[in-house]
Amino acid sequence: MFDRYLDLWGLVPDGGPILTASGGLLPVVWHARPAMLKVATCDEERRGNALMAWWNGQGTAQVWQHDGDAILLERAQPTPTLAALSAAGHDDDTMRIACDVVARLHAHRAPQVPPVVPLHDWFYALLSNDVDNDALRGSAAVARQLFAEPSVDEVVLHGDIHHDNILHFGDRGWRAIDPKGLRGERTFDYTNLFCNPAHDIAVDPVRFERRVVVVADAAQLDSRRLLQWILAWAGLSAVWLMEDGQPADTRLQVAMLATRALGL
Repeated sequence: MFDRYLDLWGLVPDGGPILTASGGLLPVVWHARPAMLKVATCDEERRGNALMAWWNGQGTAQVWQHDGDAILLERAQPTPTLAALSAAGHDDDTMRIACDVVARLHAHRAPQVPPVVPLHDWFYALLSNDVDNDALRGSAAVARQLFAEPSVDEVVLHGDIHHDNILHFGDRGWRAIDPKGLRGERTFDYTNLFCNPAHDIAVDPVRFERRVVVVADAAQLDSRRLLQWILAWAGLSAVWLMEDGQPADTRLQVAMLATRALGL
């Protein structure tokens, strides 16, 4: 998986590989700089790699090389992390940091956007499902309502913004990795923050209300529309988890918090 790119770009391995169902990561050194080689083995990851190259370091890790299935990225620092900051009582700060990163991504206006997935298509699992759960029915209804309305603030979306996909890069600060590559209303990109970084934080009612205020202010969003997108996203994420046989408690509880906040 990695050998071709080690030779192509003159890379020296600098740690063990991380292998997943969708590709692999290998710490390397490139021209005396610590880097990360990422090789995709599925279309979703290839789409994300192309989008990382398109962003060209604006809000993301800098891509130094891109060829076919692979990208060569600057390597993040192991600390600090947004999850640790949030757990240490700095949750407001972590949400504002994430909002700043997302704003930089959305501000990018380079030509020749690589292929991306319409947000409506991304919601297929929720919109096509005959759900038998009150929270999921509410999520699906709100999602249909959002997609029936005229598009608002449509941008290229990261698609998977959460605490573990925003890393620290030393002097270059906080930057995003691992995009899904979508297009749709910008509010969507803030929603997954509300399901992270841990169950106890995400489902705390007081913290949830505070997060809505913080994100709506930092990202200049309408708080009710933000709540609608949170409800829609939490439902979609719950459906995916249940399809994979995984617990969806956090998502379902976040969906209920959004439902109550909306007065539904």
